[in-house]
Amino acid sequence: MSRNILFSFAAILAFSLNGCGYSFTGASIPAGVETYQVNFFQNNAGTAPGSVFEPGLDRDFTIALQDLLQNQTNLELTNQNGDLVYEGEITEYRVSPMTATSQNTAAQNRLTISVNVRFFNTKKEEDDFEKRFSFFFDYPASTQLLDVRDEAHAEIFERITQDIFNDSLAKW
Repeated sequence: MSRNILFSFAAILAFSLNGCGYSFTGASIPAGVETYQVNFFQNNAGTAPGSVFEPGLDRDFTIALQDLLQNQTNLELTNQNGDLVYEGEITEYRVSPMTATSQNTAAQNRLTISVNVRFFNTKKEEDDFEKRFSFFFDYPASTQLLDVRDEAHAEIFERITQDIFNDSLAKW
């Protein structure tokens, strides 16, 4: 008997929270928001001093942000007129030496990627923002970036896209 009451209470709680725009992924979706749009993030990293252009980075980052939003919300991806719009550009792709050996050579390198994001919420314009997001991946200097690039991009994209999600929808 008490098991049925507990189950009923849990079901009522789940439906009532879902109706308030709360998602169990941590997103706080404003009322009336049903779609999101992620515009193509241009790769402008090659124009920044000390930064290089990495082919395909723009496509990969755009897809990573779309996938994160798809997986953490119940919103529908659209190509135009989205209730939530994410756009911006990749502004930095830089490899820097981080630590030195006793022979004054690099012992560790750091790949840093920075993205400028503009977020628009057509249903709640006070949530709009423009902000720079950045993260890094450290790897041994004896290793070529090409050998760790996929792992580095995955880790950096995961962190940056989660930070974008948190700033635009989680707001805790």
